[in-house]
Amino acid sequence: MFRSRIIGTGSSVPRKVLTNKDFESLVDTTNEWILARTGIKERHIAEAGESASTFAYRAAQSALEMAGVAADELDLIVVGTITPDMPTPSVACLLQHRLKASRAAAFDVSAGCTGFIYALTVADTFIKAGTYKKILVIGAETLSKITDYQDRTTCILFGDGAGAVVLSQEQGERGILSTHLYSDGSYSDYLYMPGGGSLNPSSPETLEQRLHYLKMDGNKVFKVAVKSLEEAALKALEHNNLTGDDLDLLVSHQANTRIIGAIAKRLNLPPEKVFMNIERYGNTSSASVPIALDEATRQHRIKKNDVILLDAFGAGFTWGSALIRW
Repeated sequence: MFRSRIIGTGSSVPRKVLTNKDFESLVDTTNEWILARTGIKERHIAEAGESASTFAYRAAQSALEMAGVAADELDLIVVGTITPDMPTPSVACLLQHRLKASRAAAFDVSAGCTGFIYALTVADTFIKAGTYKKILVIGAETLSKITDYQDRTTCILFGDGAGAVVLSQEQGERGILSTHLYSDGSYSDYLYMPGGGSLNPSSPETLEQRLHYLKMDGNKVFKVAVKSLEEAALKALEHNNLTGDDLDLLVSHQANTRIIGAIAKRLNLPPEKVFMNIERYGNTSSASVPIALDEATRQHRIKKNDVILLDAFGAGFTWGSALIRW
């Protein structure tokens, strides 16, 4: 049986940093309030001329280098993003050209903050089917481009960046054990961006109404997120006849320390088995899980045969998990 094994990871974030103190002069908030409510201290923000493909390219280079794989060996590139450089072509196609990955098919996946888990699942399915042998999977976002810096409830949350993994088709017990995807569109008006699509195409009116920014009901999102992330995590463990005690590390979507803490408590995980970097990056949507995974790898928090759980929740609503034997 073929498995998808992660043989390389990479990440990239902008140089520019916005701290909680910086926000005190922008909106009615304080460093103490932001830290207590979210766990975020700072976030990296793209500058003019930087886009999702900017950071996807850098993360991809890093992952390919770790994997020892040349770009022209890739069969497929899948990018999870809700902030592409432009509506078309896809970030994946722009990346394929820039990497000179001439053999690779390429497309984007839009699933909010669960985008990387969705993209990983697509790639894993191709590998298990025997269709492709080497796949680059990326989560890349520039959420600052769609963040309303007059809305104090959302602007403090989001950051930019990208994370990448290289998957290889291999045999054996190591690799992705299973992935689990879910969605419920009935919650779509809890977290959405109303402007810029075919319903509200760009116009002077949509700009004036600030429709091209994310809108979120934070309290409602929080409640559904905790329940959904628990569901996805427990399903992954149950599917593989494992429990929280069998986990070596939880790498969850970095949206809020209280959400991550609730999931860890449900799985009975001690702090040393939970990876968090939200204090330095904020919520980077589909980039958060692969950025965290790359940091965990490079900090030697993961070793051969460790059981790793990836877990994410996002707009749609979408949520999902992936269980990996490293």
